[in-house]
Amino acid sequence: MRSTKMKHIVQPCIFGHIVPSYAHKKSRMMKWLSKLFKGSSHKVSDGHYSGAFGDDNVIWHVPSNSMDGQLRNEDEELDHAIALSLSEELTKPDASGSSLQEPEENDEELARALEASLKMGSQQNPPSQPPPYSYPRGYRICAGCNHEIGYGRFLSCMGTLWHPDCFCCVACGLPIREHEFSMSGNDPYHKSCYKELHHPKCDVCHQFIPTNRAGLIEYRAHPFWGQRYCPSHEHDETPRCCSCERMEPRDVQYISLDDGRKLCLECLDSSIMDTGECQPLYHEIRDYYEGMIMKLDQQIPMLLVERQALNEAMEGEKDGHHHMPETRGLCLSEEQTVSSILRRPKIGAGNRITGMRTGSQKLTRRCEVTAILILYGLPRLLTGSILAHELMHGWLRLNGFRNLSPAVEEGICQVLSHMWLESEVMAGSSSNVASTSTGASSSSSKKANRSQFEKKLGEFFMHQISADTSPAYGEGFRLGNAAVVQYGLRRTLDHIRLTGNFPL
Repeated sequence: MRSTKMKHIVQPCIFGHIVPSYAHKKSRMMKWLSKLFKGSSHKVSDGHYSGAFGDDNVIWHVPSNSMDGQLRNEDEELDHAIALSLSEELTKPDASGSSLQEPEENDEELARALEASLKMGSQQNPPSQPPPYSYPRGYRICAGCNHEIGYGRFLSCMGTLWHPDCFCCVACGLPIREHEFSMSGNDPYHKSCYKELHHPKCDVCHQFIPTNRAGLIEYRAHPFWGQRYCPSHEHDETPRCCSCERMEPRDVQYISLDDGRKLCLECLDSSIMDTGECQPLYHEIRDYYEGMIMKLDQQIPMLLVERQALNEAMEGEKDGHHHMPETRGLCLSEEQTVSSILRRPKIGAGNRITGMRTGSQKLTRRCEVTAILILYGLPRLLTGSILAHELMHGWLRLNGFRNLSPAVEEGICQVLSHMWLESEVMAGSSSNVASTSTGASSSSSKKANRSQFEKKLGEFFMHQISADTSPAYGEGFRLGNAAVVQYGLRRTLDHIRLTGNFPL
């Protein structure tokens, strides 16, 4: 079980509106009128005019061309119009209904400024253009566009200021209008965009994995495949593949076998469905044993059977150790009649297996081992690993290993199963059934993908063996594998024959 904490930065965006105060506006107008029309306090040099206005730094660039009388008269008329317009602006009511009036001394200041402007006449040529750039000290910069915010609406988010249209979601690029938003690092997101990108989805139902009562995102994850799913799917009868153990997604339909098992499409691709189809693999594993100087002298019958037939045969055995909750293979030592699968079934309507043909076979004991039974419908590598395990049981019985403890017998059988799987995985699935087709590249690509999945599947089966927690199969394997790694297989088997235990 895994759980993660979903963190949303609930930081309200403060909306503001910057409006200059009355005193600030009028003070600036007084100074601007006075300095605009009083030319005696400024110097003209090289055709440039420069001056400092209170808290504002302004630079004007004015050509020093001489003007004729008509232009001067027009400029004087323009000065009068500007002065009158500004005077009227000061007496207009503001948005709240009150007029911009100040005490009498401020009115006298305005009158003096206007009078001084009217006396200027033609004594001085004023600047022909208003100041184009003004940068007051302490101005606000938008963190998004790096331009001045100025007067108007703004946002205060993440410790800085923004134009409303500049505070955007990293995912969709649209402005964030909500008061709550999510963050990943220093990047802001709409809550919905963040959830879509970072909130985990269930690999089974494809919905967002819900939070538990503590506000944590709690989910289950397969230890090998990494499939994440809602905890509820462990109790809502969601099917699992009987081979790879992955849960069936809602948009994929697994194959239903006659005995109730489910098989995913990837595992179905290399599945072995009848006894005849399994014979080449059986002989291949017997050759593997012979290559390790562990030849099986007796021809032990091998049958693929259904789950019910396997369970019935297991009940008829007096001895033997079986890996519950489900047995996939059995090495028989008693005479029995078993129903085996003679013809590979087909996939019919509803992804169900149909057309299976079975036949009863009486097994007569001619040696210590009567037969080996394997559950049908499993992928080639899983079928082979079960065969390798059961053949080791047969080899031990045929070679006089008696009264071994479950941990020793099952442990050494698991070691041989793991060794065979490792040889197949290392070989890169080189033992796959060769194709008789010389067809198109799409067919070759499909086989390459299938081989790659088979390799991953083999690694999963090896993981199952090494991570088994049962005392006989799990702990027995780890003790047996450590002995084989240190002393080799032959010396380990000799020690087991003499002492009944693994060498330490």
